Formats: sequence, C-alpha cells, structure tokens
Amino acid sequence: MKKQVNYGIVGTGYFGAGLGRLLDELEGAKVTAVYDPEHAEPVAKELNCEVEPSIEALCKRADVDAIIVASPNGYHKHPVICAAANGKHVFCEKPIALSYEDCNEMIAKTKDKGLIFMAGHVMNFMHGVRTAKRLINEGKIGELLFCHAERNGWEEPQEEVSWKKKREISGGHLYHHIHELDFIQFLMGPAERVSMIGGNVAHQGERFGDEDDMLLISLEFAGNRYATLQYGSAFRWSDHYVKIQGTKGAILIDLQDVKVVLKTPQGEERFLLHESQEVDDDRTRIYKGLEMDGAIMYGKPDRTPPLWLQGIMKEEMIYFHNIMQGHEIEDEFKPLLDGTAARASIATADALTLSKEEDRKVSVSEITNKEAVAK
Repeated sequence: MKKQVNYGIVGTGYFGAGLGRLLDELEGAKVTAVYDPEHAEPVAKELNCEVEPSIEALCKRADVDAIIVASPNGYHKHPVICAAANGKHVFCEKPIALSYEDCNEMIAKTKDKGLIFMAGHVMNFMHGVRTAKRLINEGKIGELLFCHAERNGWEEPQEEVSWKKKREISGGHLYHHIHELDFIQFLMGPAERVSMIGGNVAHQGERFGDEDDMLLISLEFAGNRYATLQYGSAFRWSDHYVKIQGTKGAILIDLQDVKVVLKTPQGEERFLLHESQEVDDDRTRIYKGLEMDGAIMYGKPDRTPPLWLQGIMKEEMIYFHNIMQGHEIEDEFKPLLDGTAARASIATADALTLSKEEDRKVSVSEITNKEAVAK
C-alpha cells in the first residue's frame, strides 16, 4: 500500500484548479483543503475538500503534507515561506519569484527544514523535450553551439486585462514565460553575460497591461556558446519554437506547428512533441485558430486545460506525488526539486532586466554576487 499524501492548494484559478483535479485522480493523493480569496468555493466543492480563510490556516493543518502554490507570480513568496515554517513540502508554479533575492530566501527556508521545493517548470515533462535531451545526450548533434527561441504573437485589446499582463504581478513576458530561458540554461548551463533590448511598442492604453510587448535577448555562455530569444505580443507573425544547433546536427522543438525534428547530414527524423499524434494535432489546431498571444490564450478559472497541457501537468503531478511517496530523485531533476534551477533562470532574468534598464551588457554575477557584496 502506497503512502497517503494530503495536499493543500494556494490559488484555485485556472492552473491551481487543474492541478488539484489531477492530484485527486492519483492513487494515494488527496486534496484536503484550498485557499483562494476569489475562486475557492466551487473548486472545493468539486474536490470535496475544505476551504481555509488564510494561507496560514492552510499551512498549519495537520492533515496537509505538501502545499501546491498556484497563486499569481508576484504572490508566491509568502505561501512558500509559510509552508516551510510549518514543515510542508512545496510545489510552486513558475516563476517561483520575481527576484533573485526572493528565490534565495525561499530556497534557504525550505532547505533549512529539509523540504522538497519543486518548481513548476512543466516544459521538463514534455515528451518532445525529453526526446531532445536524449538525442543530445546520445551525441546526435555533437557539441552544443547555439540555441534560439521565439515565443511571440499579437495581442488585441482586452475587455478585461489579465493579471498576466500586469508587470508588477506577472513580471511580464520574460518572467511569466521563463520556460524557454530555463530550458536553454538546462542544456547550456548558466548564462555568463547577457543583454536585452525592447519595450512596449504597440500596446498602450487601458485595454492593455503595462508589460513590454517586445523583448530581444542575447545570452553568452562559457566555451564560446550563445543563445538568443524573442518574447512578446507585438509580433503579427507568431512563432513558438526552440532551435538547438550543434557541431553535428540540429534539433527543432516546434510548439506551434507541432513537431520535433532532428536534422543531421544523414537527413531529417521526426518525433512527437506530446504523448500521441492526437494530442499533437489538438495543439496544432488550437494554435492555427489563435488570434492572440500565448500569454492570454488560457487562464479563466472555469476553463479546462487543453489535452496537451493536461498531459504535461499530469506528468508533473505524478512526478511530484511519487517524490512525496518516497521515490528517489534522479540527478537530472535534483536542481528542479530544490529551487536552484528556477533561481538560476531568475538570476538571468534579473540580469536581463538590468541590461535593458541601464542600456548595457550585464554579467549575471552582478546579480548573484549582489547579496554577498551587500553583506
């Protein structure tokens, strides 16, 4: 008989509710209580659990072993710290925080108590991403030289402006869409020097948020290796992909025209992005009918995630639940389970933000050494 694990959820909007439903389907998992100032009641009724009036009350419950933090990005720190103070393991949606300093504090508090602190970098659980990692590990494309990612589209005026479009809460495209930056650093290691240009070039006014809608990024890595990224909602020609270039070949992970392609001198080989052709086709259909950027295509609490997103969310929850039940953590995933991989992405994002603000190239060590200098 597997160990019973009880979960509490902070934030029962689109993602929190979805994660709760998935957990409740797993053997030995039960959502016992939730907290959300707006959406808790209907989700609690659906999951047959209790509603708590505060984060503190939720974290103090004796029948909660782990806390799922799915509140808006800018509100992750308090529930993580509170969970750690009460000896609860944590799964926290990405980005875990909007500053390197906050990441450090969250990691220190969970580490001091010997707790799991898993970041919701769900891209790690995508079938095609695992395939790409395997191909790279097998030496199919040789030594990595360069990565390029684009995640962009066009945003029309909104009747209601989502919190995802408010820089103070979401961090803007760079932080909210941290997946591609995190993935590139997983492959190439931490960036050393970075630069970013851009701004809000086409979306001013009350029917838009205040985030930058065009960000153009360059990253420099040890060993004479590089990466570039584009984020934003000011692109009429939308794209969503990662290209990985090596000395012997290249890999395309296409998240819009859904496919994974290995290209070598011997030819091209195709792989699925998700677990089945049906799911890949469903994602392609969604993107082809899309008239707004990926940051606002989902997010309503009463909506059910599409097949492809449900699939990777489920893989992620199965993995976290297995760890809660005592499964061993593979070396590859250790940085994902203690917050350090997520912190490395935020360090780079903070350096990029500083680069844009001060119009100069920035060494990431300026961010990571800042606390040491302050002391």
